[in-house]
Amino acid sequence: MPELPEVETVKRGLVKHILGKKIVDVVINNPKVIREPKKELFVKGLTNETIKNVLRKGKLLILELASGRALAIHLKMTGQLVLRMPPSTSPERAKRAERLVYPGNARLSRVSFKLSDGKILDFNDQRLFAELRLVDDWKKLKFIQGLGPEPFDLTLERFSGMLALKKTKIKPLLLDQAFIAGIGNLYAAEVLFRAKINPLRPASSLSAKEKAALFKEIKDTLSEAIHYKGSSVDQYVQLSGEAGSYAKYHKVYGREGKPCLVCKTLIKRIALGGRGTYFCPHCQR
Repeated sequence: MPELPEVETVKRGLVKHILGKKIVDVVINNPKVIREPKKELFVKGLTNETIKNVLRKGKLLILELASGRALAIHLKMTGQLVLRMPPSTSPERAKRAERLVYPGNARLSRVSFKLSDGKILDFNDQRLFAELRLVDDWKKLKFIQGLGPEPFDLTLERFSGMLALKKTKIKPLLLDQAFIAGIGNLYAAEVLFRAKINPLRPASSLSAKEKAALFKEIKDTLSEAIHYKGSSVDQYVQLSGEAGSYAKYHKVYGREGKPCLVCKTLIKRIALGGRGTYFCPHCQR
């Protein structure tokens, strides 16, 4: 599932390329991804709307519209947003985008937004888990109201206080969106390795020094991943349809049975909180 760095990368692409553009038409190829309202009202409500602002909250994208309404986009497992030129304008670029984004040339676009500059914003989702919601007030969404603080908004003092009374194991706690927003399975593993903390440790057992290290690595790792446009380990792509390049910098995620890049101990994978968890038994205590 795309996590904070991936969603932030897409958000920045949207800000650069679609801000101020008008949605002139909406084509629905599969209505299952539209959670509200009904597809007819969805099309009517978005047609001729101008995109006023683009925000990210946790793993959610929000397109604020000139009318005051908002389009909330949750990519979930396999959702993608890809901006393309219409084939008649640039057939070579369209074919390239299709090769990048649509495996086997099977079109996965569920909803297409045609913009006033001639470009098309495709909302792709192979497994139909992703969600589109056209709402009057995005701040009232249940998902939004349940979010914890953004990692980059935290201070060390506040973060340390959040950890102090938590007996939950640290890895599942980092995945809890009500505790901290935007971190998923991949970056929780990477952050804990860099902070030298075993994922099985209760959060309340961390020393002041370990809390400081974890706080630093959360911000540093997420910032580095954003710099490299995210990790394309599944179906995540940038707005251009190209993969992010951060996967080559992973220290533990997806490296089960391979030697630790620090101590050469074999990386271990266990199930924790229903998720596969990668760590180094020697470096992470």
